[in-house]
Amino acid sequence: MPTELAARLLAWYAHHRREMPWRDHPDPYAVWVSEIMLQQTQVATVRPYFRRWMARFPTIERLATADEQEVLRLWEGLGYYRRARALHRAAREVVARFGGRLPADPAALQTLPGIGKYTAHAIASLAFGQDVPAVDGNVKRVLARVFALEAPVDTAAGERLVWQKAAEHLPPGKAAAYNQALMDLGATVCTSRAPRCARCPLEEMCAARRSGNPEGFPRLTHRRRPPHYTVVAAVIHREGKVLLAQRPPDGLLGGLWEFPGGKVEHGETLEEALRREIAEELGCEIAIEAPFGTYRHAYTHFRVTLHAFLCRLQAGEPRPVVPQAVHWASADELAAFPMGKIDRRIARRWQEKPLREG
Repeated sequence: MPTELAARLLAWYAHHRREMPWRDHPDPYAVWVSEIMLQQTQVATVRPYFRRWMARFPTIERLATADEQEVLRLWEGLGYYRRARALHRAAREVVARFGGRLPADPAALQTLPGIGKYTAHAIASLAFGQDVPAVDGNVKRVLARVFALEAPVDTAAGERLVWQKAAEHLPPGKAAAYNQALMDLGATVCTSRAPRCARCPLEEMCAARRSGNPEGFPRLTHRRRPPHYTVVAAVIHREGKVLLAQRPPDGLLGGLWEFPGGKVEHGETLEEALRREIAEELGCEIAIEAPFGTYRHAYTHFRVTLHAFLCRLQAGEPRPVVPQAVHWASADELAAFPMGKIDRRIARRWQEKPLREG
């Protein structure tokens, strides 16, 4: 017999569940792909990426044999590219260790790259019907409010308490519907700001609602303001082509291509920083011709303002001292190189230039 919380959730979910291309998909691989894509990304953004991905890599075997550059290019725009690289590596492990079939056991799933506790439990419950809770950010918010949990949910103690509450109310045999109901409720009704309490099936039993301050939950520890960095990049052109550098495989945007450059150090002008970075990364000297736009972007833990400059070679031939590789690309070739958002904006501006030197 389900608890009152679970019964209310399941009844609400039966009428208000969101339709998504990966829900009720017969292949556990589709659930896995969707869960990785949905990490720190909105459902509306993921939908077209998921469809394109499944059309290009319809099976784990197809993904396992794909080239990493193709994987990154298809992922471009979703951000957090470490997810794509981990998904690619994990597919190869599934083929090698599990015969191409995703394991149903959460413990086995967590041995694969990029799969933590939440993702393992989501796959196990949604794709295989395992009776395990799956606690993401939406679920944390819902349960922290229903029970007015004082422990900050971004601490180990607070997270353990939320997982405990989720497990206590999980109705046997209905984990998939229960977990997805909590996720949908958090995403559409019990939102972080201005929650729609009057539309919530748990309103009458919600302790945070009774307190008069539902937005005061979940409790969070104090977070510092993310740092801001000033960055420079060189659009080095020669005979109608521009120079691209491939980032090292590990770290931020690993394996993607960029217009070379780096951070501005204290006391440097933009031009001084750019000349230094190009000398350090590519072993050559440049002449800076003109600004090529200012670009801003917020990553998870920091923000950047990037200043791009049109440049030409002055001495030496570029070689990959820090990058994995370098490549002179024509405007028509740029679309084939996977890039981060700022570099793609620079590339598009270059492609739109009405006049290039011969």
